[in-house]
Amino acid sequence: MATSSPAAPTGGQPHPAPARPPGKGAGGEPSHQARRTLLHRLDLGTVPYAFIAPFFLIFAAFGLYPLLYTFWISLHRVELSSMDTQEWRGLANFTELFEDERFWNALTNTFTIGVISTVPQLLMALGLAHLLNYRLRGSTFFRVAVLTPYATSIGAAALVFTMLFERDFGMINWGLGLFGIDGLDWESQKWPAQFAISTIVIWRWTGYNALLYLAAMQAIPRDLYEAAAIDGASRWQQFRTVTVPGISATIIFTIVLSTIGATQLFGEPLIFGQGPNGISGGADNQYQTLGLLLYEEGWKNYQMGRASAIAWAMFLILLLVFVLQRVLARVTSRTPREPRTS
Repeated sequence: MATSSPAAPTGGQPHPAPARPPGKGAGGEPSHQARRTLLHRLDLGTVPYAFIAPFFLIFAAFGLYPLLYTFWISLHRVELSSMDTQEWRGLANFTELFEDERFWNALTNTFTIGVISTVPQLLMALGLAHLLNYRLRGSTFFRVAVLTPYATSIGAAALVFTMLFERDFGMINWGLGLFGIDGLDWESQKWPAQFAISTIVIWRWTGYNALLYLAAMQAIPRDLYEAAAIDGASRWQQFRTVTVPGISATIIFTIVLSTIGATQLFGEPLIFGQGPNGISGGADNQYQTLGLLLYEEGWKNYQMGRASAIAWAMFLILLLVFVLQRVLARVTSRTPREPRTS
């Protein structure tokens, strides 16, 4: 029986090939354009995270994990000689810490040394930056010179100032003797010791803060100074009405940075004590800071649980300072609303 074949289309044209699914080639694989689109999406979605992943990995290993482990240790009784033996105490380390007079003494000393060192330091830095902002001959030399103390190690600076404030042969007492003033025992008295330690901090950090202020001052448009000069403002008025408001954000930043440094103050009082008294902050704990108290509890008394509680107390204090800084920044940036007119 004969079968009939389908008739060819008119004009001798073959049947059109069936349409392929979009993005598919002859073998059913993604086309070149689809591959490029997929790679583009991966580039935008994953590559940025791959670039920042090393930071978060390092932070998790050396920042987040020690922080959480320290909190876990603060909830236990742990001795340095037997770190594997942990006795659960809950919040007892914190409650005992807040009932300890040494903690409040260290907190008070940290606050007073911080104020004595921070306020003059930032005021002097502001004045130095204002002078360096002028066009001076050898300005590069002076900028490097004010930064030199910051590049000096804490140990070297503390040793030099310890010799300067030495009771019997120190240069400070020798200078006081020229004016008929009896020499002071700087290490054994509370306020002289805190003043001497603050002097070390001021010497090291004034130049660093001055360069921060200088960078902020140079970002202020010169047109503002020219407009103020046209209005008849003096140099002091320009500094008060143009410079200080223009660098207010930097000033707040340096206040927070100095507060953090004062809370963590450790090397200067430790070396100033010249021996066992350095750990305890003097014979009467007259200049013991929170950092020294943490070291004493952990590495002298071997009580790592209490030391961890002190570390977390310092961390919470810094969080409180950060919150206060944010509130202060919002208050200073808020402009008063104009009264509504009926």
